[in-house]
Amino acid sequence: MEKHRRKRNRLQEYCYSGPNAYFLTICTDNRKNLFWNDVGAAVGRLEDVRLSGYGKIVEQAILDISIPYPAVSVDRYVIMPNHVHLLVQIHADADGRPMAAPTISTVINQTKGVISKKVGCPVWQKGFYDHVIRNDNDYRDIWNYIEGNPGKWTEDKLYIPPR
Repeated sequence: MEKHRRKRNRLQEYCYSGPNAYFLTICTDNRKNLFWNDVGAAVGRLEDVRLSGYGKIVEQAILDISIPYPAVSVDRYVIMPNHVHLLVQIHADADGRPMAAPTISTVINQTKGVISKKVGCPVWQKGFYDHVIRNDNDYRDIWNYIEGNPGKWTEDKLYIPPR
């Protein structure tokens, strides 16, 4: 009997530590709504979102990503009830050469680990979704998607109604 193989979710032969921008989505384990207070409430704008204690830990970890990884910046992010979207860049130096940078997988796995440790229990599902940003229009579309995501929470494919 053949063993089930996980679908590869990274581009083969692509350097995920080189200068580029990436759209990343990380989901909670079993898509539990952990990061917002009043998850069932109608949300029209990002300003309406009130992060839970776990959500505040996630936000601080996101804001701190560039401390251990100076070549990495988070240009935009949104913390949803059961997932996080990030628009991340790995930068080149002033001469356009790649800076010493970890892979996107390392950054995300380390960040997930820091958050789980601070929360005191595992929070995340295995892996994450990534999209390599290809051009300015792609970047702008993702920026706008992240900005508008909270207002469309009940239409989101990751939406799970409160019980």
